[in-house]
Amino acid sequence: MSTGAARRLWNRQLQLAILLVAVVLAVGTVGYTVIEGWSVWDALFTTVVGVTTVGSSRLERLSSLGQVFTVLLLIGGVGTTFYAFTLVAAGIIESRLHPRNQERRRARMIDALTDHFILCGAGRIGLIIAEEFRRQGIPFVVVDRDPEAVQRALGRGDLAVEADASREDLLKKIRIDRARGLIAALGTDAENVYAILTARGLRPDLYVIARADSEEGKHTLMRAGATRVISPYQIGATQIAQTALRPAVVDFVELATSSENLDLAMEQISIGPSSGLANRSLVDANVRQRFGVIVIGIQRDKGRMEFNPEPDAIMRTGDQLVVLGRSVQLKDLENAAQ
Repeated sequence: MSTGAARRLWNRQLQLAILLVAVVLAVGTVGYTVIEGWSVWDALFTTVVGVTTVGSSRLERLSSLGQVFTVLLLIGGVGTTFYAFTLVAAGIIESRLHPRNQERRRARMIDALTDHFILCGAGRIGLIIAEEFRRQGIPFVVVDRDPEAVQRALGRGDLAVEADASREDLLKKIRIDRARGLIAALGTDAENVYAILTARGLRPDLYVIARADSEEGKHTLMRAGATRVISPYQIGATQIAQTALRPAVVDFVELATSSENLDLAMEQISIGPSSGLANRSLVDANVRQRFGVIVIGIQRDKGRMEFNPEPDAIMRTGDQLVVLGRSVQLKDLENAAQ
């Protein structure tokens, strides 16, 4: 249960407790006024001291009907008051303990993370990245210094930490030693540089993607140790131009790369050292007919990309196949490649 949900539950419990007490007081006041002919204040006073078991001399001068009413009022009123008190007490205890329990639970989940992404930045770019990871079931943890941004991430059910992403102790805490990669999507290039430098000092082999605000920033981030640098503005402008000039091509790429499309997907699959596909050609391994996928390209272990490879192209250990196909077919190929 999130912090907001716990607060709403506490508010409902408090409202119910107040309503129950008000009903008991109203019933008691009206009853004594009608049966004994007392004033409203005397009837309310007698109801309060009766329900709270304090006692009053007025209770000794009741009529027979008043005594019966008092017995029923005390049976129902004392129980109702005790129940209302329990609701309030439970709400107070829960409001104190719930944040601590949630914090301990998040700490255990973070400590158990493996093969995850560290997402530095919970702004507009970070929000889109987190949404995509969430849809694809990719484990990740968000790091940001903005408490409101962190609370928004927690409200969406994400793992999030309010801290400086350039702190070594923080990166160790969120298991950078077992991370799949780090995404530097903080507000400025300078913040991203500090985060990358710290991460590189702890994990020289870590896959790091950085967001750049300018062309100069791209070079700085690469020098800091980023594996890839992405400029959202440049990509956005290129996307607009390509949509204007080649809308069908853009539609196809979006269809192939969108996680919302369950029938078709574009994926990269690594050739493992013990795979039966290693050191075999595409035609010899019968990739097209056996798995029903289209091999769009092969990225060699040194980063060179071969687009639309020939049928006799050899798949070597460490190569990345860029393939297009249905999810089940891609899973079969991934199992064979590993």
